[in-house]
Amino acid sequence: MHAGGVASPVGTAGTGVSVRGEDGKAPEQAVTGQAQRGTHVADDRLAALAAAGVSIWLDDLSRGRVVSGDLRRLIDEKHVVGVTTNPTIFAAALAHRGVYTPQILELTRCGATVGDAVRMLMVVDVQEACDLFRGVWEASDGVDGRVSLEVNPEQAGNREATVLEAVSLMRAVGRPNLYVKIPATRASLPAITEALALGVDVNVTLIFSVERYREVMAAYLAGLERALDAGVPLSGVHSVASFFVSRVDAEVDERLEEIGSDEALALRGRAGIANSRLAHQAFRETFAGPRWERLAAKGARVQRPLWASTGVKNPAYPDTMYVTELVAPGTVNTMPAATLNAFADHGSLRRADNGDAVTGRAEEAREVIDAITATGVDLAEVFTFLERDGVDRFTRSWAELHETVGRSMEEPE
Repeated sequence: MHAGGVASPVGTAGTGVSVRGEDGKAPEQAVTGQAQRGTHVADDRLAALAAAGVSIWLDDLSRGRVVSGDLRRLIDEKHVVGVTTNPTIFAAALAHRGVYTPQILELTRCGATVGDAVRMLMVVDVQEACDLFRGVWEASDGVDGRVSLEVNPEQAGNREATVLEAVSLMRAVGRPNLYVKIPATRASLPAITEALALGVDVNVTLIFSVERYREVMAAYLAGLERALDAGVPLSGVHSVASFFVSRVDAEVDERLEEIGSDEALALRGRAGIANSRLAHQAFRETFAGPRWERLAAKGARVQRPLWASTGVKNPAYPDTMYVTELVAPGTVNTMPAATLNAFADHGSLRRADNGDAVTGRAEEAREVIDAITATGVDLAEVFTFLERDGVDRFTRSWAELHETVGRSMEEPE
């Protein structure tokens, strides 16, 4: 099963809607990522970040970004080589109806249900973004040029439903550079394995703890092994694991402030980066040894770590800290636009080790985590809460998205 050869039953063809730019022309595909990086030199800081081995992705997508040419410009001028989305991002985009009106009117005339309309609206946005990134995808041999679309978060605890929707989204979008996002709940781990074995490229999202991250990587390896047994070429199987950063600091900081001791207050703003550095160490440990070497010999690719939630929540912190402090070769950093622009304006890299701020710092990170635990913060409870809260947030946004589209269909302009 491969998205590249599957015709799309919905989207631009299924709705009669074609997304066009300001000049009335369809957005052009991106040329190769390396060629793009050499086209503009104004953003030297982002060029340096890319040269340090970090894939710069944008954590945002809307039809407005596509039709205005903004996403095209980010690819050309800001070294952006991928996009992530989630239900909250789409809910925000659809709240400002604007460029979605023609498709909503067409869907209403066709008698589409609200659920089908939501699906088709998201699919068109993702298809157009995938087309813009197609050149990057080709030039990077499928590593970058990716656009992520999330499964229904209400199904986070249903393995069978999650797998069916993952396959359905792959077919609906019909682009080879799609990532289907599946949450890293314990109930979803078997769905991740099964989807990968079926040929769905997966972005595993809402990872907060190193323990769960190890389980996610194990699910990926199991998916590769099943794909190998089924005769699927492993070189075509891709995945990233989205490890969340700033949400960890936001929750841990609140608890440290409740404790209120000097030792606790001195640790504010340190949990997210330390936790992420320990996750990177777990990544290095997992993708080594006999099990991985057997798969690598068959062409398997590592499941790259992706730093998510990299916009600072506390305005007292440097606005680029979750970029600068998490530079490591072979990683992805998906940034909200504000963080991307901040780094372009005043971001910096460490002078040593080509900017690498992660490799070899696991012991230091462990000391930070141990110190936080010693203050009385129950990190296991923090991670459990953040996972549950993450699913709940996306579920609320999913409902909001349906309500917004439903109102628009009832009251067409």
